[in-house]
Amino acid sequence: MDEEKYVKLIGTWSSPFSKRVELALKMKGISYEYIEEDLFNKSALLFEYNPIHEKIPVLIHNGKPIVESLIITWKENPILPQDPYERAVARFLAKLIDEKCLGTLRNASWSYGEESEKLMEEARGQLRTLENELKGKRFFGGDHIGLVDIAANFIAFWVGVFQEVRGVSLINEETFPVLHEWTERFASSSVVKETLPPRDKLLSFFQARIEAMAASKSTIYK
Repeated sequence: MDEEKYVKLIGTWSSPFSKRVELALKMKGISYEYIEEDLFNKSALLFEYNPIHEKIPVLIHNGKPIVESLIITWKENPILPQDPYERAVARFLAKLIDEKCLGTLRNASWSYGEESEKLMEEARGQLRTLENELKGKRFFGGDHIGLVDIAANFIAFWVGVFQEVRGVSLINEETFPVLHEWTERFASSSVVKETLPPRDKLLSFFQARIEAMAASKSTIYK
């Protein structure tokens, strides 16, 4: 039996972290079994394979868990450049997105007032770095989708949903024209579209969370 038949992915439909693992597996041609996890009622399987953090995604290969969503070990159809310098740059940008951009954008999306504006300004600075890196390229990986593009899937799709829910416009043709064009190109790729959640469903999901947060704050201050 081929090793790829031992691959399972525990994830959830709304998570960009789950979806980027799916994208990497699809790009590499690795077959896998997807297991949907209910984060509000976590399964015994999740506790078994990620007992410390109890988070998704968890990639299971030959019975062994990999809990970091940017670590894909198969050599088929590489998502990193061959040139050592370019590989180093790609890893740096992926780390910047993972450790800085995503956290800032996520926190800005769920905050209000001065805190939100402060975080939005911080996000603009981080996005400017990505904008400059993209100039003259179709994708961060050059002519084809690579590791950095996969890491930035949240920016390409989820940020647009947050913008609609919150009524803000962080990434558009005027503020970040190159990045905006990339979001459309990336999200329209056939292999990417296979992994994206239904936009209307995601919109409703985040709208419900925003309303729940607002109701909770209203109750606290009564």
